[in-house]
Amino acid sequence: MSNMKKYNVAIVGATGAVGQKILQYLEEKPFEIDELRLLSSKRSAGNVVSFAGKDVTVQEATADSFENIDIAFFSAGGSISEKLAPEAVKHGAIVVDNTSAFRMDEDVPLIVPEVNEDDLQHHKGIIANPNCSTIQMVVALKPIQETFGLKRVIVSTYQAVSGAGLAAQEELTNQTQQYLNGEEMEANVLPVGSDKKHYPIAFNALPQIDMFEENGFTKEELKMMNETKKIMHEPNLSIAATCVRLPVVNSHSESVFVELGQDGVSVDAFKDTISTGEGIVLEDDPSTQTYPTPLSAEEKKDVFVGRIRKDLDSDNGFHLWVVSDNLVKGAAWNTVQIATSLVKNNLV
Repeated sequence: MSNMKKYNVAIVGATGAVGQKILQYLEEKPFEIDELRLLSSKRSAGNVVSFAGKDVTVQEATADSFENIDIAFFSAGGSISEKLAPEAVKHGAIVVDNTSAFRMDEDVPLIVPEVNEDDLQHHKGIIANPNCSTIQMVVALKPIQETFGLKRVIVSTYQAVSGAGLAAQEELTNQTQQYLNGEEMEANVLPVGSDKKHYPIAFNALPQIDMFEENGFTKEELKMMNETKKIMHEPNLSIAATCVRLPVVNSHSESVFVELGQDGVSVDAFKDTISTGEGIVLEDDPSTQTYPTPLSAEEKKDVFVGRIRKDLDSDNGFHLWVVSDNLVKGAAWNTVQIATSLVKNNLV
């Protein structure tokens, strides 16, 4: 018999793109909800949102917003999470946080349910949702790691502007219009809003996501590298990332090169392993030009893998192409999956 307990749920950042998607997936009833509390900044408070046929008024998020809440989803930026997540925990809620605030804390499990659901057992009130580009890659790497072992990963990303928020999406639209009208393109948001220079994203590719660090990598690249090691329990994994923003609205793509822990693996064996992986859809047939694209992955919950081929020079090397919707599996769907895992394993 399924667990019929009902849960009180809060969403912080309920009016944002990810908050809206979390609502959409909660309407599918992954678990029973008693009270739903929608929280936001002062600016968005008072907005009315429809959920399961009822109107819910959005309230301003404060330290006292979490009385009697069982599960609190946070998706309103790192500084809000840092301030209010500990308050939610004090009130007895379990926080599923969708920002980078707690991801690398030793006490905070960093969870992709298909990959490391067991790490949920050790939570101390806060659970972190990984970076969108990390999530889809580790889902694809998990069956490979389990079956063949992983020695090395090199990834180049082709990331959508929705990952940088609504303003970045609008900038892409406006610049496209300006370019087609023969006007000068105006850039204020990308690559990074707070950085010194801005470049057009329309008809362009920007090899900078987040700020640069001393070692020449960007924060996004380091997130992918560090989070992958943590999620996969491979602290010594050799991994390097190059993260690039493209003029694509939704869904991140990744070109991944892996060196396996063993030689002599056939392409068929590799494909079989991928296709049995949880949360993965194999779309791979060069003879019919079948492979995932950002448009074909949009609004879908799975991670799509194609272009699997053996490296021509190293016997343990393979290449694959990984695509997923960064607002779905990369954000909202993964957070709802985490909450569903907590319920399923009686951890809430």
